[in-house]
Amino acid sequence: MDPNQLIVPGILLVLIIGVLKSGIKFVPQNRAYLVERFGKFHSTKEAGLNFIIPFIDRVAADRSLKEQAVDIPSQGGITKDNISLTVDGVLYFRVLDPYKATYGVDDYIFAVTQLAQTTMRSELGKMELDKTFEERDQLNANIVNSINQASQPWGIQVMRYEIKDIVPPASIMDAMEAQMKAERVKRAQILESEGDRQAAINVAEGQKQAVVLAAEADKSEAVLRAEGEAKAIIAVAEAQAEALRTVGEAANTEHGQKAIQLDLATKAIEAKQAIARESSIVLLPDNGTDAASLVAQGMAIINKMNKNIETPAGSSAAD
Repeated sequence: MDPNQLIVPGILLVLIIGVLKSGIKFVPQNRAYLVERFGKFHSTKEAGLNFIIPFIDRVAADRSLKEQAVDIPSQGGITKDNISLTVDGVLYFRVLDPYKATYGVDDYIFAVTQLAQTTMRSELGKMELDKTFEERDQLNANIVNSINQASQPWGIQVMRYEIKDIVPPASIMDAMEAQMKAERVKRAQILESEGDRQAAINVAEGQKQAVVLAAEADKSEAVLRAEGEAKAIIAVAEAQAEALRTVGEAANTEHGQKAIQLDLATKAIEAKQAIARESSIVLLPDNGTDAASLVAQGMAIINKMNKNIETPAGSSAAD
């Protein structure tokens, strides 16, 4: 066979393979191809194996459906209290509708970036300087809500906006630093005064407890002393009662009576001697010098007392 006759079929075969290959499209995960037919949107091809008609259909756009991060350049803004600030941030968004992102706006990344900048300036103008530092999360949330409302026709959803840095003017920075220094000094003084106050309270509490403990000790000592004196009095009384009982028991015996007579005679003699020492004149009965007479007089008195004691007892027995 003539080799020249094989050239034409080979060329046709290559062309057919090339045409078929151009009609096969493998779309990666989290991406979308927008296909136009005769210059008009026809369909959206999602991840996987897809087919298009060569020379009639073409891939007009390739859109990523992943979350994207775009750096927002530094920009100036004026707060509610007329303070100029320089702010930069990062915007996180994703494409929800590839059709709107392609045909709704010329460049959706540029559009959403510009929208973030203008929204940031607008939100800063609603807040005072102190609030921009204290309520940064709220500021971020307000920016996200505002951008989402404006970007709905573009098929874009803003996930979050993060402010990286807020830089006020140098004069404001100096004033803020002085204010923070004064605040730290104030806190230090408050803590020192609180420490002194607590120390004074502790000292007062210690003195109070010492006084209370001393009073309780004095009370306990007085109680113990009183109990000791009471016990001593009771012991003395019991000893005296025991002595009287012992004397009384001894007096009821014959030897006890003799001992009493002897004791009375002795005391009578000592009394007369004392009288004689105190006075130069002493009057005595006729028989007053007789010791036996003195003893007899004492015994008469004792017997009379014993009869007075026994008579009621005997009369009651007789009754």
